[in-house]
Amino acid sequence: MFFKLNQLVVRSCLKYALYSSLCLPSNNNFKSPCHQTLHLLLEGCTTIKELKQLHAQIMLHGFFSQNLTAAKLVSFCAVSKNGDLLYAQLIFDHVRDPNRFMYNSLIRGYASSSEPTKSFLLFRRMIRTAISPNEFTLPFVLKACASTLKYMEAMLLRTQAIKLGIDSQICFQNALINVFVVCGLIELARKVFDEIPDRTLVSWNSMIGGYSKMDCSAEALLLFQEMRALDLVPDEFTFVNLLSVCSRKCDLDLGRLVHSHMEVYGTNTDLYLLNSLIDMYAKCGNLHSAQTIFNRITHKNVISWTSMVSAYAKNGLLEFAEKTFKEMPIKNVVSWNLMMSCYIENNQFREALNLFYAMCKSTVVPDEATLVNVLSACSQLGDLIEGKKTHSYICSNNVLPSITLYNSIMDMYAKCGPIETAMEIFFEIENKNLVSWNVIIGAHALHGRGIEAVNLFEKMQIDDGIKPDKITFTGLLSACSHSGLIEKGRYYFDQIYSTYRISHDIEHYACMVDMFGRGGLLNEAVKIIIEMPMRPDSVIWGALLGACRIHGNTEIARQVIKQVLELEPYSSGVYVLISNMYYEAQKWEDVKNIRKIMNYHGIKKGRAVSSIQSDGCGYEFMVDDKRHESSRDIYCMLDQLTDHLKSVGYYCSTQCIF
Repeated sequence: MFFKLNQLVVRSCLKYALYSSLCLPSNNNFKSPCHQTLHLLLEGCTTIKELKQLHAQIMLHGFFSQNLTAAKLVSFCAVSKNGDLLYAQLIFDHVRDPNRFMYNSLIRGYASSSEPTKSFLLFRRMIRTAISPNEFTLPFVLKACASTLKYMEAMLLRTQAIKLGIDSQICFQNALINVFVVCGLIELARKVFDEIPDRTLVSWNSMIGGYSKMDCSAEALLLFQEMRALDLVPDEFTFVNLLSVCSRKCDLDLGRLVHSHMEVYGTNTDLYLLNSLIDMYAKCGNLHSAQTIFNRITHKNVISWTSMVSAYAKNGLLEFAEKTFKEMPIKNVVSWNLMMSCYIENNQFREALNLFYAMCKSTVVPDEATLVNVLSACSQLGDLIEGKKTHSYICSNNVLPSITLYNSIMDMYAKCGPIETAMEIFFEIENKNLVSWNVIIGAHALHGRGIEAVNLFEKMQIDDGIKPDKITFTGLLSACSHSGLIEKGRYYFDQIYSTYRISHDIEHYACMVDMFGRGGLLNEAVKIIIEMPMRPDSVIWGALLGACRIHGNTEIARQVIKQVLELEPYSSGVYVLISNMYYEAQKWEDVKNIRKIMNYHGIKKGRAVSSIQSDGCGYEFMVDDKRHESSRDIYCMLDQLTDHLKSVGYYCSTQCIF
């Protein structure tokens, strides 16, 4: 009813205006008073529905051939926030000879849209029709260059601007700085900035923002000091850029100084700036100030809430992050993704999946970051069923996977079992990056396929010309370790620095210690630990201790135990490993002493959780677990299996007491 009434009002106004136009004096730019009235109504138009009604009247009275009116139609549809870019293109295509104003309007519209490349096509068409661009054309073409990271096109536009004599226009120069900043060419941006004789605040903000994005905090601060020396008053955009510098550096003192400058200058603290302050204080570890500013905001938006969730998460306060997330009145995809990431970082993978299910029930559509999070949780849980469902969701919803998503799918299959499927995904990827190769080499290491991992390592360099990094060698050495390829492991360990000039990481040493330990070369394992340039961590000592247990070398183990307990004095896993080792060596007094130490410190062995998947469902259980509704039948079946194994000569190992 409301729609019909509104439509009647518009039509009535239109009829009245056309009737009144008979009394208006004619302007030289218009064919008639009626034409002039329609044009005036176009200028006051506020909705696309009104514009289409006016467009119909313009066509009916034969005024569309007048470029002045047609240009107004194109301009509203292309530039207005209530416009319609597709409708603008439709009108433009029906104009016999579009003028420069029409081209500029449509180029501007596409430059700010999700299809900025169409700005280039229009610009080329404009040049072909011998219409010369002006100072209003090129800045928006440069904006399209920034959106698509086409810095070479920006260089060509600069040459054209010089020929046209508009290269010194401040709007063009500011747009050029923006292109170079977005493309990471900060030196070129600074060169343009230095050439501007009369810089505007936009120029200063663009340059400071550029330095902030490139982590050049010192240069950003020096520019701000130069601004102050010139008595230029910064605005909220200046301070947002400076707060970003503080956040990146985690410099609380500098952040407080910037905050005080905001108060001195009386800067308008809009919501965008207040959210930046929350982010800065959160990343600098001052949660009290972040919470204070958050509480001051009367009309919080989704960014305000998300910033506070992020603040708690970054400071390890998962419960507060959960509470704030649940209190959010509106959640967007970024909010959901952030909370999922929080759970994953805190090893709460099942909670991350449950959150994803809740998200699917809401109106928010998962994006690629969501799917990467879900696949990561499935990988850590070894949940192949949910992993397959996620992969199926990607395929059924016609999601075009990026290289990051492909790598996540591949990693999920590798860690959940079917490495053949992971390989199929790997071969599907057309433009593999280093991460793709690292994932698949690591996958073969996990499955004990050392030879295949070595072959992939060589293929990566020969076929794709990709140079390995530290992570590549960690996967490769791990593969050699799990497959007993000791000589290959030695060779590649030496190659890390001698051939590739990559410094050895502690992970590389851990792989070598594990490899020598598995191979029974305990003295070599000890030797490489002694020669390490960094202090061994608990992983390295743990690997050596595990090797001592396997090979029954209690002499070296006693020396290792002291080192391990210094690093992790309350780790139940370490005590269990030591106790089992002494038990196997029949050193009963040592077993008693370990138990006494555990009891004295209140250290209890963590209950291991196993998982099984059956008929599309996943189940988790512990020792002597009777929570399942069919537990009686399950234990009955286990007893039957045990009896069967004993009857054919298999017996349970009693080498471990834990």
